[in-house]
Amino acid sequence: MFEPIEAIEEFVRCKSVSTDPTYGEGMEQSRQYVVRLLEGLGLSVETVNTPLHPIVLGSRTGPSSWPHVIIYGHYDVQPPDPIENWTSPPFEPEVRGNRLYGRGAVDNKGPLLAHISAVGKLLEKHAELPLKITFLIEGEEEIGSPSFSGFLQNYKDRLQADFVLLSDTASVSPEQLVITTGLRGILSLELKVKGPRVDLHSGIHGGVVMNPIQAVTEICASLHDSDGRINIPGFYNDVLDASDWEREELCSIADNKDDYLKLLGTKAFHTERMIDPFEAIRFRPTIEFNGIGGGYSGEGTKTVIPSSAFAKISCRLVPNQDPVRIQDLLIGFLREKCSSKVSLEILEGHCGEPYLVVPPGKGNTPTDQSPILAKAFQAAEQSIQEVTGRKPLYLREGGSIPIIADLKKVVGLDSIMIGLCLPEDNLHSPNESIHLGIFENGCAVSEGILGRLAGVS
Repeated sequence: MFEPIEAIEEFVRCKSVSTDPTYGEGMEQSRQYVVRLLEGLGLSVETVNTPLHPIVLGSRTGPSSWPHVIIYGHYDVQPPDPIENWTSPPFEPEVRGNRLYGRGAVDNKGPLLAHISAVGKLLEKHAELPLKITFLIEGEEEIGSPSFSGFLQNYKDRLQADFVLLSDTASVSPEQLVITTGLRGILSLELKVKGPRVDLHSGIHGGVVMNPIQAVTEICASLHDSDGRINIPGFYNDVLDASDWEREELCSIADNKDDYLKLLGTKAFHTERMIDPFEAIRFRPTIEFNGIGGGYSGEGTKTVIPSSAFAKISCRLVPNQDPVRIQDLLIGFLREKCSSKVSLEILEGHCGEPYLVVPPGKGNTPTDQSPILAKAFQAAEQSIQEVTGRKPLYLREGGSIPIIADLKKVVGLDSIMIGLCLPEDNLHSPNESIHLGIFENGCAVSEGILGRLAGVS
């Protein structure tokens, strides 16, 4: 059995940035490390090649009477840029205080290792553990899992199970863990505006052509009103309102708003009118600008009218919204708002559907909910309370994991998501870290869930 903290450190040293082909060697090292870990548990391991980065399957089979859990994670990470803002090198893990710093430490290498460690400990204690386990570990989560739909169609028979267990979401604190019950969907695109055939002198030609930067910013400004509400007709039509019990759960963290604002480092919240910020990030859809550019951005001044400009845009969608429909509405709106004096090209990016699961015992719990899923929720709640001394909160999250909705749609599997990251962990930012206390709690909680399902805890 491996030492968990050392395993995180070795895993973080693998420079597995999936979006950048120059990190190909690090991606392969990361995949191989996952394979070694799973083989070390005695699992049957298969590497499934995809057009981009392979998927790793690690399986423990057994009689059909045994429960079957799929444990999901990903071995790819975000780019480390801007590297100059890191206190320590992003791929040289460093423990400072109660945190381990490094790119991928919390997204998702540490949390994935919590589940791998839990399985290892259970199998050491119970070699004949009556539980079927399939690890499903991909290398494309950070780029929208483009190969997953094809994989899912080819392997859906192998993925017939009772539920999915994962930790790629957040909690309130190491002691107050969250079982995530919903994820927002996502769609992204890039708009490119072309004006003159080359950059023009802004004195000689200024005043006679539409500036592409002006055109892009006018398009972007048209998407929201002054209160942050999205202006696209029909955008909100299918939004599913939150249940009463979900709002009651949010009351438990209502006093954290000042801390949240301080963490954000901004002067004030900017939400739709009368929308609570904690509701806004969970229950409301958004359109955000992820990047914008054009013209000269170097030191000093260069007086040009640029020939082109661009903006990168993403939407986060909530349950009952269809990404295809919203994409059509968005593209139509962008074309309508673009000046006829420039040309517009729209490049479609990745998209994923929102996801919602309701725990047992709620007013809107499905009447046909799987008994094993209900048992797994109960096992999760019992294990969290045993480890932390507190009941978990059941909260939606604003992020997106597109394959979770895919697994529900294609295979019929719901997911139990145990949050093992914290708001201050700097996901996707410099100085990413994992709190070692929540990691240790996660290992114990995962072992408790799986042990209870197998009837040994």
